[in-house]
Amino acid sequence: MDLTLIAPVGALIALLFAAYNTFRVKKADKGSERVQSLSEIIRKGANAYLKRQYKTVGIFFACGFAILLVLSLIKPNGSPEGLVPSLTPYAFVTGGILSGLSGFLGMKIATSANGRTAAAAEKSLNKGLRVAFSAGSVMGFTVVGLGLLDTTVWFILLRYAFRLDPSQLSGSMITFGIGASTMALFARVGGGIFTKAADVGADLVGKVEAGIPEDDPRNPAAIADNVGDNVGDVAGMGADLYESYVGSIISAIALAFGAGFSEFSQMIVPAVLAVVGVICSVIGTFFVRCGESTDQKKLLSSLRRGTYIAAALFAAGAFPVIYFILGKEHLGIYGAVVCGLVSGVLIGYFTEYFTSDTYKPTKRLAADSKTGTATIIIGGLSLGLRSVIAPVIIISISIIASFLLSGGSLGEGMAIGLFGVALSAVGMLSTLGITLATDAYGPVADNAGGIAQMAGMDEKVRERTDALDSLGNTTAATGKGFAIGSAALTSLSLIVAFVQRINAMRPISDGAEVFKLDITNPVVLVGILLGAMLPFVFAAMTMDSVGVAAQSIINEVRRQFSEKLGIMYGTEQPDYAKCVDICTRSSLKQMIAPSLFAVCSPVVIGIVLGPNAITGMLCGAMIAGFLLAVFMSNAGGAWDNAKKYVENGHFGGKGSKCHKAAVVGDTVGDPLKDTSGPSINILIKLLSIISIVFSYIILNFNLIKL
Repeated sequence: MDLTLIAPVGALIALLFAAYNTFRVKKADKGSERVQSLSEIIRKGANAYLKRQYKTVGIFFACGFAILLVLSLIKPNGSPEGLVPSLTPYAFVTGGILSGLSGFLGMKIATSANGRTAAAAEKSLNKGLRVAFSAGSVMGFTVVGLGLLDTTVWFILLRYAFRLDPSQLSGSMITFGIGASTMALFARVGGGIFTKAADVGADLVGKVEAGIPEDDPRNPAAIADNVGDNVGDVAGMGADLYESYVGSIISAIALAFGAGFSEFSQMIVPAVLAVVGVICSVIGTFFVRCGESTDQKKLLSSLRRGTYIAAALFAAGAFPVIYFILGKEHLGIYGAVVCGLVSGVLIGYFTEYFTSDTYKPTKRLAADSKTGTATIIIGGLSLGLRSVIAPVIIISISIIASFLLSGGSLGEGMAIGLFGVALSAVGMLSTLGITLATDAYGPVADNAGGIAQMAGMDEKVRERTDALDSLGNTTAATGKGFAIGSAALTSLSLIVAFVQRINAMRPISDGAEVFKLDITNPVVLVGILLGAMLPFVFAAMTMDSVGVAAQSIINEVRRQFSEKLGIMYGTEQPDYAKCVDICTRSSLKQMIAPSLFAVCSPVVIGIVLGPNAITGMLCGAMIAGFLLAVFMSNAGGAWDNAKKYVENGHFGGKGSKCHKAAVVGDTVGDPLKDTSGPSINILIKLLSIISIVFSYIILNFNLIKL
């Protein structure tokens, strides 16, 4: 049997299961006319944003395609290849389209499920969870289905239509992540700016200044806030995780040949493992259910049950894949896959520990609100900084263990050890279908709570949706932990792929030794410093963008409250559309500079300082980016759940001084956890992929040759 054909079958299974869950969501009760009306307003706002975003990104992709196409046709010195690989322009477009499509489809089902979740929560907590989780499953399995489809269709085309040998195929596949990474960056940054600008504006003016509840229909930014949940936390997250999933698979495929696995059936092993993960994730979803208790530990256990069962099944299913395809002499690689799987579970647990209000860190953070805004901000910063310890240790152990278990050693055994590290990233994301489902359901539950409040539904509905939303904050942080952890492993694999690609071009550079990766080489050291700087500058740019967009929303909400005095008494209707339009225009404008900074940095540094500096830059960016992303994600998640903890009646509850301090802490954390933090994991992989795509230019046209 041709194992190449297994992966498309797995993609079909994932997409069919997504279609099945779409049917389940659509069959659920839509709710009252008021609920349906609010859901429709949110849906229209989200659609309008994505339509304008895709037009903007489409212009960038058209220009990028043209530039890559011209560079691919320029073949200096009789080289058979152009300045960039010949198929890269086309893969750039397909990766971008499918990455954007995964986010778009997830957003479509989320906006259909929010009102239905509110209606289901009116009946029971479990029914509300099932509708929201089914919508999240659509996102999860659409991402893995389209990701597998994109990867394997190109693999099949390169093998059969273009008749590339394994060496050529591995070299071509590694460049194919550029489209997915670029689209993910635009989607994450643009959607993150939108959602956090709306959230900050709604919270600071509505909750703190006007003293009205969250999602109060009198708040002009309430609808924009709900729209933002969909375009940022759903569409942006979908494109983000699509890129992570595809990146882990293609990096492992690229390293397989160098590790000695020169048969096509062996090179496709990462995708076959992904298929096993799809099947295990499908099974795991059927074990997600809960009772009527809103206790967070019980709700967490209901989601854990599904994800842990999926992980255990994958651990069992991965063994025969390694044994029968790679051979029993390489059984240690199975250990590397399990290392990645276990690392993902452990990172998820420690992320949950630091961000869930069922554990001491977030409870202590909520208690900091008793002494004001300053102390809760200081406490959140301390919590976020402290939370990097566990992920760093886990990833470090995983890298070394995966390397050694695969048979790696310094010298001749280096390649197979690094292939094992690449497969550990595949193992970490193997059950992404269900992991992303537990993440994506959160924004649906959040929207459902807003709709329940604005529709005047019974208080018990809001209690249930709040419980699901609070759980969603924790699972969202866990999902970001998976993405960040896999980004570190995948980035290491991509750095190795960059070095291998440059070495393969060595004859073009007259056989001179290319790499002098000694820490005493000043160019390498400068590269490390520049690379470590990039995530900080990128984070600063994205946070500034949120601040600029949020100021425009704050001013608009204040204007409406001052000019339309009847809003507070219910005699005048707020202008929701104005706030949505301001968020849309601001986010699309503000996302351009950070995205261009990320795309251009490696090319500029490479042309000036060459491949040694680029290697240092990639290492510096990976280390600093990993730490910064974990810090931001966990600090922001803890601030959010500390606010929820206060709102649940602790330390004075809603409307108290503690609550106002917690709201300010949450608004500080919002851009950290939903804009800058998750965008950094895309940044560190995009830097590597762009360096690989432009490796010929970096090698042959650099100004400083050290």
